[in-house]
Amino acid sequence: MVHLVYCDNAGKKGEHVLDKILSGEKKMVIRSAAGRKIPHSRVFKDEVLFFMEKGTCDISAKAVVTSVQNHVKLSEDEINRVFEDNNEKLALTDKQKVRWHKKCICLVEYEQVEKIEPPLNFEKQTNMDDWLILEKIEDVLVGTSIPYNYDKSRF
Repeated sequence: MVHLVYCDNAGKKGEHVLDKILSGEKKMVIRSAAGRKIPHSRVFKDEVLFFMEKGTCDISAKAVVTSVQNHVKLSEDEINRVFEDNNEKLALTDKQKVRWHKKCICLVEYEQVEKIEPPLNFEKQTNMDDWLILEKIEDVLVGTSIPYNYDKSRF
């Protein structure tokens, strides 16, 4: 499987998540919620992550998953410990720490980050999540896309 990860672009230049990924400052992405949600337990070592910045249709980077941590039913202390233990790789701002401070956390570490030049052209569909699980990236590209099927996103 491959994964399409939407990256926040809030904040000043240089604070964008994709900028941190490309510069090597950020080596791990996080997704969290009150209960399990995608990509929790659905992303694995050696799979490929594709990154795009929210508000664009450009898939502009990719990387290979090296490790995954799936946490459930965390206490406040456990959440704080997960953040502390992975702080250097996550490179989160204080605002992002508040946003992702939830009981179920999925941490995905990656390497071999490559900028995609020119960027791949994403074909937006309705009801898209901020993390898509795909058979192949061509399934969401202009000219080769197919209707997104949430079967692989169910628990």
